[in-house]
Amino acid sequence: MAASQRTSAPINCVEQDKIWKAHVEAERESAKAWPNKWGFLTEAYQEYQRESAKLKEVVRVELPHHLKTRPPTPPEKYIHVGPSPPVPQTTQALIGWRSAQPQLQLENYGMVHHGRRSFLEELG
Repeated sequence: MAASQRTSAPINCVEQDKIWKAHVEAERESAKAWPNKWGFLTEAYQEYQRESAKLKEVVRVELPHHLKTRPPTPPEKYIHVGPSPPVPQTTQALIGWRSAQPQLQLENYGMVHHGRRSFLEELG
């Protein structure tokens, strides 16, 4: 019964080490052989980069005035942040302390009222 519960075979550390060394050696050999087999790809990529840089310089087009974008307005111009009230002394008062201040509430323009009516009632 105990033999049937065994999940794996015993591990041979020497064999595992030999397999690992073979994998490392294969990686080293392929790294040495890569420039001879695939080195032309790096030259083609460098040539592509040089040509695309030339094209970017040549194709510079000045946009007409009506298509140009304006520089962004700095947020300080339309967002005004006032000082925060003092932090409460107790942890009980800490919950929701900023929402209790009327100047810090998120609804600056009053509560949002969505219509609570049904389409059938509108049609009668």
